[in-house]
Parts: sequence; structure tokens; C-alpha cells
Amino acid sequence: MSDRSRKTIKDVAAAAGVSIGTASRALNRTGRVSEATVIRVTKAAQKLGYQPDAIAQSLRLKSTKVVGMLVTDLSNPFFAGVIRAAEKRLQQAGYALLVGNTDNEKARERFLIDLFQRRRVDGLIAGPCESEDAEMLEELDRGGLPVIGFDRDFGAGQSGLHVDHRRAAFEATRHLLNLGHERIALLSSSSTLSPGRERIAGYAAALEERGIALNNALIRAHKSSMEFVASEALSLMSLRPAPTAFLCLGTRMLAGTLQGLRQNGLSVPDDVSVLTVGDTDLARLYAPSISAVTWDLESVGQMLAELMLRRLEEGESESEPRRIMIPTQFIDRESCAPPGHRPET
Repeated sequence: MSDRSRKTIKDVAAAAGVSIGTASRALNRTGRVSEATVIRVTKAAQKLGYQPDAIAQSLRLKSTKVVGMLVTDLSNPFFAGVIRAAEKRLQQAGYALLVGNTDNEKARERFLIDLFQRRRVDGLIAGPCESEDAEMLEELDRGGLPVIGFDRDFGAGQSGLHVDHRRAAFEATRHLLNLGHERIALLSSSSTLSPGRERIAGYAAALEERGIALNNALIRAHKSSMEFVASEALSLMSLRPAPTAFLCLGTRMLAGTLQGLRQNGLSVPDDVSVLTVGDTDLARLYAPSISAVTWDLESVGQMLAELMLRRLEEGESESEPRRIMIPTQFIDRESCAPPGHRPET
């Protein structure tokens, strides 16, 4: 539609037989206007094919009704589940969600934040990223961009959400210890991320509880590609004595570990036990199914959206920051057995 033929609020007002101000209030649901007038103006707008000018509307209302969200990896099913739930809740409140993929790179995160600011997003949900800078998030908040932290370091005066990754790794390690495993290999994504640090801390705490010294040779926390993890799994199995169990902190960690164990001709759980933190289709459908520690992704997304909506409603500052810790639960399947377990043939 050309600018000349584009219908304006003036056309809608004329068609509905009301003033321009009344038409504007009816369409924006602001001010005093009867429900009958709202219906009449809405029908007139629909009949004319009227589309409000988003740029002009955002300038007038000082809001774009868009929230930005940064995550490490859009292909990660955990982030995908959180994004879906957050987007659904924000849409119910009249907001759209704009998602950016940082690839766990600080420079890219900064680029995306600058882009979101130029796009005038109303708020930012910031997920984990390398070299997390809580001061940067506080500066953004003080500069007028409301920020909600998600599984990352954020300022003392800011609201945010964490999954209880430390407890998840603690419970997973304790389960393997209860089966008799003492040489437990841990594979994690970058230890510079808050979830990675917390998971390693939980793993170490469970070992300490049993009086077992932490062996750094059994911890591999660097890159996150499946090929990298597969080679690390092979490397770990070459140790003497070799680990009898693998604790995989993430989907790619699990996929790479299973690939590496298969290449080494090892069977789960007869030769080695495997447990994952974070439940996925791979863990559920693999044969044997993989025991997992999991959490409610939908709740995470909904609560992030609620924190943001409350933050936007409160304006420039919060009276009291809100901190949410999401609990985890253990799912016992078929992939864990006592060390040296192999059924008679």
C-alpha cells in the first residue's frame, strides 16, 4: 500500500463518527471511552484495513512493546524451551520477543546489545556469556534499559533467575557415588559461565562429602562441540585407572560422550555409567535411556517474562530486586549401575 492510499487515524475517526482523539483512545485502550465506542472504532479500523504507524506509536507511547533476549546457543533445546515459554507470556501482555544468539562471545553480545538499544527495545533478558560483566548490566539498567539476568552474574540491585545448577550436579554426583563410583569424569561447557562454575562446585562438594579428593584430570570444561567432547571421552578412557562413570553437563556433552564411548567399544551401563544434567529427547530415547537431572523449562521462561513485565510496570527502578532459584529433580533411568557391573551371558 502506498503512503497516499494508507489509511490514517483521521480516516478511522471519520468512518466511526468520532473525534480523532476518541478514535486513538479506543484503539489504544487508554483514557475514558465506552466499550460500545471501542467496538465501533475497532470495526471501522478493520474495515478500512488501518495499520497504526509503529514508529510514531512508539515515539508517542515511549515504548516499542518489544523485549530483547540474549542466549548462548539458539539450537540448544534448553534455550529453545525457555524462549517459547517467555515469548508466549510476553505476547499475552502485548509484547514481542526479539532473540539474539551470542555464540558465547563477549564481542558479539556487546554488538547485539547495541543493536537492541538502537531498535529501542523496552527491556533486555540477558542469558549467560563468557566473561560475564555484572557492572555492564547495571550500567544498562541505570541508563534506562531494564535488564533481567538469566543464569548469569548480574548486579546486586537487579532482578534475575538462576537454575540451581550446583544442587543438580551435587545430586547427580551423589547418585553415582552411592552406586560405588569414585572415579567420575565430568564434562562441561565453559567453566567461565555461571552454570558451568556452579555445576563444577556441586560436583566437588559431593566428592568432598565422601572424603574423595578432587582430581582435576577427570574434569574437562572447555569447548562445547560434540566432536571435542567425543575426543575428550576417548582421552579420559585412556587414563589408568579409567573413570567408571561420566557426568555430562549439557546436551552436546552427552552426545559427544556417547559417541566417544561407542568408538571405544564400551557399553552403557555394563562398562561405564552415564548421567546427564538436563533432560532431552536424546536422554529419553537413547538405548539404554539416560538418567538425568532436569528442571521445568516452561517455568523458567514464564518467570523470566514475569520478572520483565513487573520491571517494566515499575518504571525506572525496582523497590526490591527479585531473585528466583529454579529447583531441579532427578530422573532415574537405565544408564547407571555399580562399577564393574556386567550381567552374566
